[in-house]
Amino acid sequence: MELQFNSIRKGIKDVWWRPYMVSGADFSRSGYDIPYCPTTAVCIPCMIITYDEAKRIYRQQLRNGHKDFLHMAYVCFYEDDHEFDSKNGIWFNTSCAYRILCHFAGIITPDFSTYQDFPVPLKYWNTYRMRAFGYWYGMICGHAVINNVRWGTPESWRYCFDGIPDNSIVCIGTAGGSPKKLIDRKRFEEGLEELVRVRKPHTILVYGSASYPCFDKLIDQGIKVVSYPSRTASAFERRRAR
Repeated sequence: MELQFNSIRKGIKDVWWRPYMVSGADFSRSGYDIPYCPTTAVCIPCMIITYDEAKRIYRQQLRNGHKDFLHMAYVCFYEDDHEFDSKNGIWFNTSCAYRILCHFAGIITPDFSTYQDFPVPLKYWNTYRMRAFGYWYGMICGHAVINNVRWGTPESWRYCFDGIPDNSIVCIGTAGGSPKKLIDRKRFEEGLEELVRVRKPHTILVYGSASYPCFDKLIDQGIKVVSYPSRTASAFERRRAR
């Protein structure tokens, strides 16, 4: 299959929009035009690693002469944005990102930041990019995709769940922030309840700790919760085992 990494409009040098990513996509009807990103994964990941880890594995495999390797981990983007969102990152250098990601079992859609103090248009834009990249990688490139969900204060609920299928698998990150920080826990729990009410996921993957009462409540409701240790937690456990 020949993949497209350029603008679909002749004569336009596309730098920001990346319209080829949403070719054929449906868009939300909430007024925010968030592209619909189907869940193309058919099984639960056996492992989740960060994009930075994936890049290191990719480089190591190439150095060892393994150009056609396949690693069974899913790749997530629960890390500082500069690790994946720069002029050479996954949005602005999509072809390079694809060369790395295609060697892994699938991806959790990018976690472009939507911090509470960001201007609202920037939060819309980053939510759009999460779904657009996921749609492109899953529906156009033909790989396994699970939607990352990121919310902020209640005003973000108007758009932050757009583009995610009902009754599907979703993934959230708890490493390094909510609900670990007490100041953010109530907001996190309220947003999680809203996610369940609006999208009714049957499975929630958690990158980081799921040892919080809010997840126990979900399990009591019949929702499957699967947690994966963060990169930091895994390193800590390795040090303890020595």
